[in-house]
Amino acid sequence: MRMNNPLLTEAIGVHFLDMDVKIEEQVICNSDGSFTIIINSRLNQERQMLAYQHALLHIANDDFNKIDADSIELAM
Repeated sequence: MRMNNPLLTEAIGVHFLDMDVKIEEQVICNSDGSFTIIINSRLNQERQMLAYQHALLHIANDDFNKIDADSIELAM
């Protein structure tokens, strides 16, 4: 069975890092077109999964080519 989901790719790296508790995740658009998702390792597993899904939505919605970060977050 072949999965045809553009988000399931090796062009998205996921890392866990101790961060301030106010930050759940961070998404970085790399110069080669790939993405790095950093998940706060201090979150419980459920919050980590929600943070991961939130990050994937930013990638799927091509939010890195938009100007207003506040309106992007309000729309999610």
